[in-house]
Amino acid sequence: MFARTDRLLLRPGWAEDAPALAGAIADEQIVRNLATAPWPYGLKEAEAFLAAPRDPVLPSFLLFARTAGAPELVGSCGLGRRPSGAVELGYWIARAHWGSGYATEAGRQLVEIARTLGLAQLEAGYFVDNPASGRVLEKLRFTPTGLTAPRMSCARGAEAMTRLLRLSLVEASQQLAA
Repeated sequence: MFARTDRLLLRPGWAEDAPALAGAIADEQIVRNLATAPWPYGLKEAEAFLAAPRDPVLPSFLLFARTAGAPELVGSCGLGRRPSGAVELGYWIARAHWGSGYATEAGRQLVEIARTLGLAQLEAGYFVDNPASGRVLEKLRFTPTGLTAPRMSCARGAEAMTRLLRLSLVEASQQLAA
């Protein structure tokens, strides 16, 4: 699956993307805010990530800025299944592109893909010491569940407190009919 926004190309990652991926994410400040990425993160970790099996129904994308020249890898986003069965939206953006709106732009596209897939809701969470991620989720209309819980951060080697949010993808009229 591929998708385009005004400024981004969202596509699956391929083996030949490993050097660009390793370069874009090789920043401890980025990786420490992800639940499953290890630190340090180098070429070996990028190759393993790109080779890992994916859920055939839930997309996982690398984000490329559409430029006049070659597209530039600026981050990643995707949908993943939690152990509870819930579908979670996740993303990261390379530090050089923080504040550019890419996370929100990619997130909006991913929410539309989730609707197209017929998902009723999405979940998301962010480590409380990363409030910028919370602002992205608010822009995407996720609402706090009121729950804060510890979640393992592989890069930190410890649990970190996480605020949990949810987004209903079903219109109110559809909810009443159900």
